[in-house]
Amino acid sequence: MSAPQFSENDQRELGQFLEAEQAKARVQQTVHTFTDSCWDKCISKINNKLDRSEEACLTNCVDRFLDSSMFIVKRLEELRNSAM
Repeated sequence: MSAPQFSENDQRELGQFLEAEQAKARVQQTVHTFTDSCWDKCISKINNKLDRSEEACLTNCVDRFLDSSMFIVKRLEELRNSAM
């Protein structure tokens, strides 16, 4: 049984699809790692609901993560644009 032959266009589309799926997987892994980190930092005991300090800590942790991510993305875009 021989492997199916794909046209150059099909190969390019498949490559783009695989790149997009890998990017999604990296984002999901980053969010998972981030969630674990914030949980470990902010949650001292498991109850039915978060207390105010835990909620504030999680909010701050999420905000700092988003701020850092946006800073990195903007900086990488600046570097990419200055290299062109």
